[in-house]
Amino acid sequence: MNDSLPVEQRYLRKAGLVMLITVLNMTAPLSTDMYLPSFPTMMAYFGVQASVLNLTLVGFFFFFAVGMLLFGPFSDRFGRKPVLVAGLGVYIAACLLCAGATSVWQLILFRILQALGAGCMVSVSTALVKDCFSGRLRGTILATIQSMSVVAPMLAPVIGALIVQYASWRTTFLVLSGISLLSLTAALFLQEPLRPEARLRGGVWSSLARLFVVARNRSFIRFLAIVGLIPTGFMAYIAVSSYIYIDFFGLSESAYSFFFATNAAISVLGPLTYIRINGRVAPRKLITAGLSLTLGGGLAVLLAGRLAPLAFLLSFMPFTFGSSLMRPIATDILLNQQETDTGSAASLINFGNTVMGSLGMVLGTLPWPTFVTGLGTIAAGASLIALAGWFLLLRSDVPLSGVKPGPRPAAVPASSGSGAR
Repeated sequence: MNDSLPVEQRYLRKAGLVMLITVLNMTAPLSTDMYLPSFPTMMAYFGVQASVLNLTLVGFFFFFAVGMLLFGPFSDRFGRKPVLVAGLGVYIAACLLCAGATSVWQLILFRILQALGAGCMVSVSTALVKDCFSGRLRGTILATIQSMSVVAPMLAPVIGALIVQYASWRTTFLVLSGISLLSLTAALFLQEPLRPEARLRGGVWSSLARLFVVARNRSFIRFLAIVGLIPTGFMAYIAVSSYIYIDFFGLSESAYSFFFATNAAISVLGPLTYIRINGRVAPRKLITAGLSLTLGGGLAVLLAGRLAPLAFLLSFMPFTFGSSLMRPIATDILLNQQETDTGSAASLINFGNTVMGSLGMVLGTLPWPTFVTGLGTIAAGASLIALAGWFLLLRSDVPLSGVKPGPRPAAVPASSGSGAR
């Protein structure tokens, strides 16, 4: 291997690596959104109520978070490539099992296996970004991946509807297995970016214990607690947007899809804007601007969101743009807080965002006076707390690499014989 080449060229061509990481990050929305149009058919086939079939979604989200938490530390111990290949293998096998399920309980079990594989893929792909890119390029790559990944939840229901129109619901899982088989083929050509001497030593439990080591990093965990609040507002919107547009405003399903797609397009605009200003605007200002926009969006929903569908769309747009603008730089800052234990850091980042997003979905469906009021309250409240926490962090003596002056946090060695490098 020619060590004089840029690191990303030593593992895969840059475009190929970015595409692989992007597809890996698209796995979760494809796995949840693509089969939703098949729900009525699946309910009839299995002879169950919607509440039972919904366990295939609930189980997926829960074990997806578990998978993200577990496999990042394992990739620090065993290397990125073998863990990624194993996760892809589990995911592909689970998709095939889902396609052949003969009872809803089998489907729920196989969806749990599918979720574990998907969580592995997302955590390892985030660690690969830290391993293979650095500096301004890393932020650009994160923004590129995010902007491309947003396409998945936009296209997945459309693809799923076409599948159920011309084939059976089982075909959806066969398509997912085919997509992941292509990813597995690409992953087999990936040269391991984590050198043996940089890997964790010790057993499985000592690897998992590194999660607690990273969590004790004040710079990392405090900033994660701040930016992790924002997904509550966005996922609350995902959970209640159909009720707002269809039930509250009385729009048709097709009209709702137009408004939903327009907001999704704004979420693509955020990372594209970041790519243009990356390196020109200080991270401190970007985070402040992003949090200010999300707060403004939440307040606008409370003030004007109930007036009309267009007013609601325009009111929530600042929140969507601000949150998507922040996400690449926030992830980059979080990865910068750890010199080592990148897999564990990636796990905690993705796990934190998923848990807070799930909390937002629960909060959004509470019995508010209207769902518009609930969404505005959640978005504005989360943003206000995050903005206050951000200013407190800037004024504190806690260093934040890439944002505040101060030494980068040193790697915290584990005790002798238990996870030492």
